[in-house]
Amino acid sequence: QVQLVESGGGLVQAGGSLRLSCAASGSKFSVGAMGWYRQALGKQRELVATISSAGSTTYADSVKGRFTISRDHAKNTVYLQMNSLKPNDTCVYYCRVQTAWGTVYWGQGTQVTVSS
Repeated sequence: QVQLVESGGGLVQAGGSLRLSCAASGSKFSVGAMGWYRQALGKQRELVATISSAGSTTYADSVKGRFTISRDHAKNTVYLQMNSLKPNDTCVYYCRVQTAWGTVYWGQGTQVTVSS
């Protein structure tokens, strides 16, 4: 079993920055791809960014150039640096971790609110 602990959400003014973290812990697991998704109230969850075990990244068009995903293999932690935040970035952000065996785990979600 893998546990994910997210942190870093909060309230920020438009144009500001936040950094989200998601640490994976457990016994006898190997982390594969990691990523961030977000869900606004009344909408479907959508992909924000992913990073493979080799470091390859993908981004949603809406965040390209503003958000950066990274990971620390030693800490089994994935980060999302969010710059130039906009009000429509307001969502609950979820981290997603896939183990080397293909099992997927989701974080509990962290609220990001961007005021105009």
